Amino acid sequence: MPSSARPSRFHGRVPREERCAAPGCREAGEFRAPVSSHRSADGPPPYRWLCLDHVREFNAGYNFFEGMSADQIMAAQSPTAGWETESRAFRPAGSADLPPRWADFKDPMDALGARFRQRMDAARREAANPGLSRDEQDAMQLMALPADADRAALRRRYSELVRKYHPDRNGGDRSFETRLGQVVGAYQLLRKSKAFA
Repeated sequence: MPSSARPSRFHGRVPREERCAAPGCREAGEFRAPVSSHRSADGPPPYRWLCLDHVREFNAGYNFFEGMSADQIMAAQSPTAGWETESRAFRPAGSADLPPRWADFKDPMDALGARFRQRMDAARREAANPGLSRDEQDAMQLMALPADADRAALRRRYSELVRKYHPDRNGGDRSFETRLGQVVGAYQLLRKSKAFA
């Protein structure tokens, strides 16, 4: 398709039926623009929907630094803005096995903390069951078996879970088939493990 025949696309356009927020405008409001009189310190500012002509007019007159002092403008333009907190000094020896001080990080989405907790949980499971591989430990966790479980406890728990998830026990409901397959796989792995010999 030649470029002149293609429909034009604008960055930020959201096809909508509602009208432009500009008074008296009858065009569709397809572009978001912040409400310029409101500056929020907590989260994004409120916005309104404008047509292409009015959003261009808004953008031509928009000033991000409006209402800021000279010091605030300098701070906002700094290449290190947002990195004001101190980070710990990394020591060449022995720092790899020390967990980070969580006060050093801003982690509002819990991305670092969740991953760290997963690794710590895996390390605890491995310490509790040194004879089990990581896959075997995951299988133990899937079947909710305690660290000191023996072969009889494994069989008992397997029977309970098969009865719980099997379609014949759930009136033909096959929604638990995936979970049943995981339980069977975990049992097959654990029953062959040296820990349950």
